[in-house]
Amino acid sequence: MRDNTVPKRNWLLFLLVGLGVWNISLPGRTQALLPYSPNLDNEQLEQQGLALTEDVIQLVRFQQYDLALSRAKLATQLAPQKYQTWFILGTLFLQQDDLDQGLQSLLKAQGMAPDEAGIKFTLGNAYFQKGDYNAAIASLEAGLKIKPGIPAALFDLGNSFLKLQKWGEAINSYEEAAGRDKTFWPAINNMGLVKYEQGDVEGALKKWQAATSIDKEQAEPQLAIAVALYAQGKQEQALKLGESALKIDSRYRDLKFLKENLWGEKLLQDTQVLFSNPSMKSFLSSLPVDPETKKKDGKTSE
Repeated sequence: MRDNTVPKRNWLLFLLVGLGVWNISLPGRTQALLPYSPNLDNEQLEQQGLALTEDVIQLVRFQQYDLALSRAKLATQLAPQKYQTWFILGTLFLQQDDLDQGLQSLLKAQGMAPDEAGIKFTLGNAYFQKGDYNAAIASLEAGLKIKPGIPAALFDLGNSFLKLQKWGEAINSYEEAAGRDKTFWPAINNMGLVKYEQGDVEGALKKWQAATSIDKEQAEPQLAIAVALYAQGKQEQALKLGESALKIDSRYRDLKFLKENLWGEKLLQDTQVLFSNPSMKSFLSSLPVDPETKKKDGKTSE
């Protein structure tokens, strides 16, 4: 599981609201849209720009990302010296997978507010998506020094260590994230990913079973369990569980999707063996094609 499989909209709202970045003095809601007036001074313009960020947050809540992005751009024009406007703009660029503009905006925000942990966490996430895992680690660790114990940031940190195959550091970060939030199953799931690559199959199974016990509707840990059981020769149980997992979320039939979600080489190889079973191949062919997968590849991997 990668960082944004904790759904992007939830991650974005967490950053914008949960970290308290928006504890700022704003004008009344009736002033949130900029009226026509040629006599507004800089302070009034800044207040209007900051007020627009409230609209942006509400639009994000309703997943109106294009409208949110246009308002965020306007907010930076009205309040270019306020880090909040650049922070929200950068975060929205990441939401739209525009990593370069996202990083540019976030670095502007960080220059204005170097002690804001939320900016550093978001930069860490952006660097991770760019594949610069060392930069991601540096940014996330700097943010955690300012605001320790944030589960989402610890999870991103663990993912960055995982990509560098620093298994011990990855496990430590995931354990701290799960310790801070007992319901944070993605961290527990990813401990299983690490343990499997280390050759600790039983340890991996325990983590995936723990993740499933927290949320029985998650396909990923169920499919991982199926793969591990199949590799152990428990074919009937594995096939049943694998089909059940893929009925929940058919995107996990795609090996590219699994790799994006941080499945390692050993686990992917064993997944391919499971998917090559004649019964499983027949089941996979009956699954609907995920529109996003079809758009990217023109086909699904089996």
